[in-house]
Amino acid sequence: MLEVSNVSRAFGSLQALTDVSFEVRPGRLTGFVGGNGAGKTTAMRIIMGVLSADSGQVFYDGQPIGRQIDATFGYMPEERGLYPKMPVREQLIFFAQLHGLDQTKAGRNADRLLEQLGLTERAKDAVEKLSLGNQQRAQIAAALVHDPAALILDEPFSGLDPLAVDTVMTVMKEFAASGTPILFSSHQLDVVERITDDLIVIAGGQIKAAGATAALQSQHAGSRYRLGLPAGHSWEWVSQWDGITEARQVEDGAGSGETASGITVLFDATPDAAQAVLRQALTLGPVEVFERVIPPLSQVFREVVA
Repeated sequence: MLEVSNVSRAFGSLQALTDVSFEVRPGRLTGFVGGNGAGKTTAMRIIMGVLSADSGQVFYDGQPIGRQIDATFGYMPEERGLYPKMPVREQLIFFAQLHGLDQTKAGRNADRLLEQLGLTERAKDAVEKLSLGNQQRAQIAAALVHDPAALILDEPFSGLDPLAVDTVMTVMKEFAASGTPILFSSHQLDVVERITDDLIVIAGGQIKAAGATAALQSQHAGSRYRLGLPAGHSWEWVSQWDGITEARQVEDGAGSGETASGITVLFDATPDAAQAVLRQALTLGPVEVFERVIPPLSQVFREVVA
């Protein structure tokens, strides 16, 4: 497990991090989100030893991180860090050997990642000849090529089209499945929501929320429910029920709130009132949908940093 413990860092009068603590657990994808200047990159650089902390410490498997442990980590900085005139495959092998892999293992790992990331046909091309999206894929491959003990990725999805995002997500999930702790930052909250197991929210250099992504969304779910009623029945009675503060019919993709299978109603209610509405709905016929509405990650983020 990777643990950041009570880390603070200032740049002159600017306090970039204040008493920052969080964990990145093995085999889990941990999203690190925050606005520009929130402290994400500074924290990642401290983990990697690129910057020092004014106070606090970083641990890996209970041991303070030193240069030897740092060398086993994979790191992708937000800025480009590859040699522009060097061929992609040759460069991956070079980075793998810097981390101690022999020529055979380095070549095998490079070829596997080139295939997984859709770069096999560009293996002999210089990095500067690649599109920005393919340069990003090559940068990710360089962070992964030595089979890192932990993975730190700063904005790995930047500049990628939707298909490339899916490709990179698949590779990250495979590494996580092998037990690797992965911390990545991103401004693309829809992508973060799709991939993360855990979430860390930072603002103003302080951790505002941390935990399992689903649990954080559930905590901010509020009192809104979604109910599917049988076709042909009225829904107005829901708004008149005791304990209901608001109810409305919602439209489907075709622009109508009623389909062949029924209608959908959103309503705000106390838990007891919601259960009473469900019991009444069951007297009208089968209820295919009854659920508490879970907010998107964008809403959770806004509420946490407000």
